[in-house]
Amino acid sequence: MKYDIIVIGGGHAGIEASLASARMGKKTLLITILAEQIGAASCNPAIGGLGKGHLVKELDALGGQMALATDATGIQFRILNESKGPAVRGTRAQIDMDRYRIFMRNIILNTKNLDVTQEIVEEILTQNGEASGVLTHIQNIYYAKKIIITTGTFLKGLIHVGEFRQSAGRTGEFASNALSDSLKNLGLTLGRLKTGTCPRIDAKSIDFTKMQLQGGDDKPYPLSFRTDKESFNPYQLPCFITYTNTKTHEIISDNFHRAPLFTGQIEGIGPRYCPSIEDKINRFKDKERHHLFVEPQTREATEYYINGLSTSLPPDVQLNLLRTISGLENSNIVRFGYAIEYDYVDPTELMHTLETKKIKGLYCAGQINGTTGYEEAAALGITAGINAVLSIDEKEPLVFRRDEAYIGVLIDDLTTKGTKEPYRMFTSRAEFRLLLREDNADIRLMEYGYKAGLIDEKTFVKLQSKKEQLKTSVEFLENTFFTPSRENTAFLESMEEEAVNDKTSYQKVAARKSFTLEKLDKLSPVFKEYSDEAKEQILIFSKYKNYIQKQEEQVKAMKKMLEVKIPADIDFTKVSGLGNEAAEKLKHFSPPTLFEASEISGITPAAIDALHIYIVMREKSKS
Repeated sequence: MKYDIIVIGGGHAGIEASLASARMGKKTLLITILAEQIGAASCNPAIGGLGKGHLVKELDALGGQMALATDATGIQFRILNESKGPAVRGTRAQIDMDRYRIFMRNIILNTKNLDVTQEIVEEILTQNGEASGVLTHIQNIYYAKKIIITTGTFLKGLIHVGEFRQSAGRTGEFASNALSDSLKNLGLTLGRLKTGTCPRIDAKSIDFTKMQLQGGDDKPYPLSFRTDKESFNPYQLPCFITYTNTKTHEIISDNFHRAPLFTGQIEGIGPRYCPSIEDKINRFKDKERHHLFVEPQTREATEYYINGLSTSLPPDVQLNLLRTISGLENSNIVRFGYAIEYDYVDPTELMHTLETKKIKGLYCAGQINGTTGYEEAAALGITAGINAVLSIDEKEPLVFRRDEAYIGVLIDDLTTKGTKEPYRMFTSRAEFRLLLREDNADIRLMEYGYKAGLIDEKTFVKLQSKKEQLKTSVEFLENTFFTPSRENTAFLESMEEEAVNDKTSYQKVAARKSFTLEKLDKLSPVFKEYSDEAKEQILIFSKYKNYIQKQEEQVKAMKKMLEVKIPADIDFTKVSGLGNEAAEKLKHFSPPTLFEASEISGITPAAIDALHIYIVMREKSKS
């Protein structure tokens, strides 16, 4: 059979890639090993968080499905870092893992232009150096113009629990072994990574009275810009906090000789920022305890996920260490924790569109790119899906800059710097994070989603109205003033604000730390008609105006550099002032612009200047 686009893998990246492709009008086939596991949350029962929440909001602004699915199946919603600056706040939601999976599978199976088949892809077929189709384990051949690989942890996946090893992409599911060899045969560079998951505990064996309760927000906010905030009232369940202790640590350290992580049984490199409990105990020997978050997996709360206790220790050790923890003394394990190793494609093999440099029409998205996390995977998935469609239609690709999206930071980091460990998004990775806030992701990116046909007219019109509100509000605050008069002093005192001594704009008064949304309503009756969301953005601009403007100036300077394109046929060895190492790196990465070239590790400002001069002189000699 012939398709426009084939997506391999039904995880978070595969879902967003296939939905984007089908919704943009392309005949799409999603090939997955187990159809009922489409959208399965392999590890923690949560979406979003610090840095990750930004990705989910951006994905939603582009027309993705993850935020909507989370709002429909969430069982606790919290804004993390709410007391800190707006740039580092992150929305996180606990999800019902069962309902989330079913919700996503139903969306996939009811989407026009999208077919699903339960098979294992064994080979990528090519013709004249271009992807042309796939061969499956039951010898079916499917042809397509573009192929997107979103295999997660399934490429030669190998599970470890103590000395036990099993070939699997996820516990109880087949690994994809032949496909890994096919990619190597195509000349792609593969590496080996490792991640893991935590034991799940039978709820009736937990004593929650010994733990610290952690509830959701009193006024929960949805993740999706398209969810109606007025009627949003999710059923919320509490999480709980407990801690490891010296006895726990003693049991773990006494069994290091049985830990696959230390015996040499595991070869892959694990995530630095989400280590296993045995790795924590080994690295932080002086720490007396570690946080554990006890999280419900479903609305029925029959099983709990012990966040912070990822492990591949033998089953008897897992049970013994758990029973040293307050509230878990009588715990019974329903599912044991495990580590999993898998192959990934070196992301420097990819262009910013996520198309491979060596095989035209072949894209990679998700954990195969070296990332970890549902959110990173989904963001890469929608990017690959959109770009595959745009390529078929012979339109300009969608490449996000670092100043306009965390997705841009994510892809730029991966494709220019590569990774030797599972990459996780943090707000600290973004140079312009004050511009890349959760609250303005729709303003930054929704127009892209609308142009792609993934955002409907009604939603886009609502966005335009919001943008106009913000524009007129900012102008009003900057151009309206308080003067030191009795009337103004009384007015400010009525709001419990200090009087002004000089002519002062409303914006500067609104910038005060003491100024709130409620006080904004009193400045003008118009604000009372605005949503809290819009008013929050008005206050953020007022309070951070100088910093925002400084970052905007930095962006303008960057854009000038970004406009200078590097000719595809350039011979870097002929650029005077470039060393051999720099020339080799530039040849390997093939950056499209000077800005992307500047992001490559080891490429100095002097090298960029030399390259810039060469390009300018080259163009002049042609004219």
